[in-house]
Amino acid sequence: MASILVVDDELSMREFLKILLEKEGYRVTTAAEGKTALDLAQQQSFDLMISDIRMPGMSGLELLALLKQLQADIGVIMITAFASPDDAVAAMKHGAFDYITKPFNVEEIKAVVRAVLKKKQQTEPVPVNGFPEIIGQSPEMMRIFELINKIAPTPANVLIYGESGTGKELVAKAIHNRSRVATHPFVPITCSAIPESLLESELFGHVKGSFTGAIADKSGLFQLADQGTAFLDEIGELTPIIQTKLLRVLQEREFTPVGSTKTRQVDVRIIAATNRVLEQEIISGKFREDLYYRLAVVPIRVPPLRERIGDIPLLVDYFLKKYSASLGKEVQTISSYGMEVLMQYDFPGNVRELENIIERGVALESSNIILPESLILSLHRQEKNKPDVSKTKPPLFVAAQDEQELFDLGLEDILQQVEKEMILHALAKADNSKMRAADLLKLSFRSLRYKTKKHHID
Repeated sequence: MASILVVDDELSMREFLKILLEKEGYRVTTAAEGKTALDLAQQQSFDLMISDIRMPGMSGLELLALLKQLQADIGVIMITAFASPDDAVAAMKHGAFDYITKPFNVEEIKAVVRAVLKKKQQTEPVPVNGFPEIIGQSPEMMRIFELINKIAPTPANVLIYGESGTGKELVAKAIHNRSRVATHPFVPITCSAIPESLLESELFGHVKGSFTGAIADKSGLFQLADQGTAFLDEIGELTPIIQTKLLRVLQEREFTPVGSTKTRQVDVRIIAATNRVLEQEIISGKFREDLYYRLAVVPIRVPPLRERIGDIPLLVDYFLKKYSASLGKEVQTISSYGMEVLMQYDFPGNVRELENIIERGVALESSNIILPESLILSLHRQEKNKPDVSKTKPPLFVAAQDEQELFDLGLEDILQQVEKEMILHALAKADNSKMRAADLLKLSFRSLRYKTKKHHID
């Protein structure tokens, strides 16, 4: 059982957290002020401390700094009723994992506690099943790892399909690295990145004088990848003529360089990738059916990131370390609400987009934690889901037939109605972005999230 130290000058808050957390199976110790908490920390070790920031005598920030000297690896959550970005930055700089504003609900605090304790157990994104090339441990990725282990030792051709940015080339490299030809070349080529007039030469090579500019013989992809693996990305972009020549390589294990009359033998494994639905391309006559079946001896689908959101925390941790090192920063983590923003995003650009978001967040962040304000997400939106702002009006007053009706409603109901209408209007103006709506309403992101849940606003 994890041990938790709760520090708050309010008795009701201490008792509330103690009852709540003990029901979750944790061992809970409480303290009414900072000095008592430090005395307790000298007597025993804790996995986590939850502390108020503003307390008489020693503040929560002072307690945090002193506690980290006693127990450097303790997880810390700071809570306060007075939301302040400066306090949040200061808390994170002193080593707090997260910063929560009151009021918070039961599920919220439980989720953050679980996240802190899980983070404390994870020091590095550990390669799963010996796959350092690919970060992931979701069921979807585990199935891919299992399939790679089965097919890698065989010479079977592989077709990898999935959306752009999902990591298809990483899967191809993982197959090559576990194959019998791992010590031979892995040669990638992106078919759509090369002009059609040059692609044939890039794939099959050419001889001197075969066309203008061919001043010397040149080896193509297949000759360079002989005895190894050729990776053809965006295979759906190939023209019918090159498809025919590629089919010959697959069937006869031979090719003819551009401008040559001599065929050359080649022993190469082909791994192809596409973000297109090749079955539809076959129906429309754009892709050869016989070539498809030669390529797709073993098909592998790489799922989009929105289908494996459980891998997002691992990927974020990996990219944080990568870009903190490369950019010379000390950004160590992301706030739980920053993580929640990412977990709710659909990532049209998949892992590549997530990497870009984290790189940008590390570059922009001035503290050692990425807050939601530093996450710049794509403006990719479905127009049909955009609210019609013209149909929403800010609630300047509560509509009522007469004065007596207002009194019948009661002040509390009126205030709740105004609050809900203001939130709906702000969300409409912000295209349903909670972060931008919170800015409009002069609220913290956490406060707005709490209020939308309270009013059952989806």
